[in-house]
Amino acid sequence: MLNKLILMMLGAAMLTASGTALWVSQGLETLDLPSQLEQPQLFAVPQGTAFSQVARQLEQQNLVPDSLWLRVYGKLHPQQTLVKAGEYEFIDGQSPKNMLQMMIDGDTKHWALQFIEGWTFADARKALAAAPRLQQKTADWSNAEIMTAVGAEGEHPEGWFFPDTYLFISSNSDLDVLQRSFDRMQSVLAEEWAARAADLPYKTPYEALIMASIVERETGAAHERKQVAGVFVRRMHKGMRLQTDPTVIYGMGDQYKGRITRKDLQTHTPYNTYRIDGLPPTPIALAGREAIHAALHPADGKALFFVARGDGTHTFSHTLAQHQRAVRQFQLNRRSDYRSSPAPVAPEEDATESSSAHQEVQEKQP
Repeated sequence: MLNKLILMMLGAAMLTASGTALWVSQGLETLDLPSQLEQPQLFAVPQGTAFSQVARQLEQQNLVPDSLWLRVYGKLHPQQTLVKAGEYEFIDGQSPKNMLQMMIDGDTKHWALQFIEGWTFADARKALAAAPRLQQKTADWSNAEIMTAVGAEGEHPEGWFFPDTYLFISSNSDLDVLQRSFDRMQSVLAEEWAARAADLPYKTPYEALIMASIVERETGAAHERKQVAGVFVRRMHKGMRLQTDPTVIYGMGDQYKGRITRKDLQTHTPYNTYRIDGLPPTPIALAGREAIHAALHPADGKALFFVARGDGTHTFSHTLAQHQRAVRQFQLNRRSDYRSSPAPVAPEEDATESSSAHQEVQEKQP
């Protein structure tokens, strides 16, 4: 009788264990089922968060139906609980195991920030300040403090940051992005300088960068960059002044309201290339690789002048007489939709087209 009772108890225990094992097995299988999310959801894992807390938070945000099975899975596979801090984006159809693997791999959400060719450093700082999820470390810093932080103490900031799209995660700061942009410009400028053409009027890579920034602001037509650079290089070789409106505009600063007057052209600033010889003291904008390459590989030719057609491109002339005819054709009888080279769009605002004094400017004998 006793033996029979023992056998019955053992049988019940085995059935219970078997049922429990089946229950656990079925529960763990739910970790492979796809989620049903109406839209991508962000999920943050703070530094030092325990795995059990992560699992419960996933349930609270309705990313998993029951955190129990994630916690059980973690007990059975402790090596699968080493999730990394960060911000993650989960999408419809991902299983809990997929989500967990992303957090183990540290596959965090990346955000994009773009610096546009032709922007000023002030424009870049506005974009940084407006970037969501980017920690604001330099918001109250001066330009000088920023340059010191990126390793260029005493340098003017204009032109030293490469225009590109930069990806960042929520733990990154604006200084992180600036450092990457600065380092990228150092690399690109060094590469292009090493492969530069012969007989250029630049003594240093920085002078080439200044020219590249002018080329960047003079034309938005990619095929014209080398032609524009060629005009400026020939003028420098001949001792002629550059006489370029974008430098005048940069020197005017906040006083520029969309139009250059005769008085503006006569006002001496370090950037008024109608009044100074050679290059201005610093770049006037962020120059991309193509503009840098053009400044270091200017097109051959004889053209010493160019005038905006009104469609974003230019007519190039060899002589002043030819140039004056082009001015009369394109400047004196402007179309209603006239525009010079496209101005870069500043962060969160429309570009202001310059109706600069090309007529006054280009008719002057250099």
